Amino acid sequence: MSIATRPPEQAVPPRFRPSGIAVGVAITLGLIIVHWYAAVQTNTSPKELIEGWRGLWNFLFGLDKTFPNGKTIHQDGAFPLDLRWSETIRPGLEYCLLTIWIGLLGTTLSIPAALLFAIISSRTTNRFVPLWLAGRAVMSVLRAIPETVYALMFIAAVGFGAFPGVIALAIHNVAVMGKLWSESMDEVDQGPVEALRVAGASPVQTAAHAVLPAVMPSLLGLLLYRFDTNVRSSVILGTVGAGGIGFFIKTEVDSFHFDTMMTYVCMVIVLIIVIDLFSAWLRRKVGAV
Repeated sequence: MSIATRPPEQAVPPRFRPSGIAVGVAITLGLIIVHWYAAVQTNTSPKELIEGWRGLWNFLFGLDKTFPNGKTIHQDGAFPLDLRWSETIRPGLEYCLLTIWIGLLGTTLSIPAALLFAIISSRTTNRFVPLWLAGRAVMSVLRAIPETVYALMFIAAVGFGAFPGVIALAIHNVAVMGKLWSESMDEVDQGPVEALRVAGASPVQTAAHAVLPAVMPSLLGLLLYRFDTNVRSSVILGTVGAGGIGFFIKTEVDSFHFDTMMTYVCMVIVLIIVIDLFSAWLRRKVGAV
């Protein structure tokens, strides 16, 4: 005799409660009010953007200026690009290479300090709460200051050039990469860690033999990500005088050479795409994706 099976019970959909609807409406209205106030304070005006199309057109494609004496001259816009090899393309390639070196040194020089802060700031490798809090606090302070502020500080100390950019990126990257690495260490499997602790291993031995081998692919992936980010940041640092192609982009803008400026911008776009592809390929090779 077959035993009849009971049909599965249907899940009862949750009922909407008036209190929940009221909370949702209140949150929505609050967000609308906050965004409206932010738009007012920032003078956000789509109408002005639409009416300013002529200025954008002149920036992109040039402007004809007529003087009182009847003479008319044409000021070049961003297009067509300035493709002169010796005056623009070759120097631009050198500036792009310098930007890569700034991002590379800003990343690699920060590795020892970032690793130290990561070990101090991870509860997996450090259970001494005062030291853990101190590490977190220092990283928060270093991370709160933008790279451009660091760059301006060191430009005042050592002058314009790529070196202040390297220092600025390295200091900021210590905090950012230390935080990312410590979070990866917090997510490691605690079994081998506890086994070594029970066996009497010191915190340094635990970190070296259980934690770091387990998270090494993740650490390498985050390192490559930060290199990618630092190259982008070095372009911005150049606009405040910290070397690289960003410095020359700003120089061309100040000189109203918009065609040369746009050529450098296009070169930066190609540079970032190439670094993105290279980082993705390298992450796959090291198993960090």
